[in-house]
Amino acid sequence: MSGSRDAPDVVVLPPLLVGGTLIGGVGIHLLFWRVDLLPVLLARVLGLTVFVASGVLAHLAHLAFKRVGTSVFPTQPTTAIVVDGPYRYTRNPLYIAAIGVYLGVTLWVNGLAPLLLLPLLVLAIHRGIVVREEKYLESKFGTVYTSYRSRVPRWF
Repeated sequence: MSGSRDAPDVVVLPPLLVGGTLIGGVGIHLLFWRVDLLPVLLARVLGLTVFVASGVLAHLAHLAFKRVGTSVFPTQPTTAIVVDGPYRYTRNPLYIAAIGVYLGVTLWVNGLAPLLLLPLLVLAIHRGIVVREEKYLESKFGTVYTSYRSRVPRWF
């Protein structure tokens, strides 16, 4: 999928994968198979909390990219390894944030259908994006990236 040779060969753009899966799951819930997860008020409070926390995490991750002057888009070359901000604790805060946004909306709509799609989404992110990005970063940055990878967990 990469637009140039100097970019990870991701299977699909992350926002399309997450957004498409979310639209599909919420659509199934609202149109065909309405099974609620929790009492409505609890679902809304939890959903909003997870959604906002995920948005804050995404914002902090974007700021870290901006500080080192590299692109956040997987179709563009990576010019530096981001190691500060939330990247001190996880190598994938943007994907964790995206999964959190998905979960927040799932809780807000209180739907079982989108929740059942979540494991497939996480698997697709892992295999179709994260593993490919890691291969690219190791190829491009060598020991700088492998050293970072040995210090910071992939997810948590």
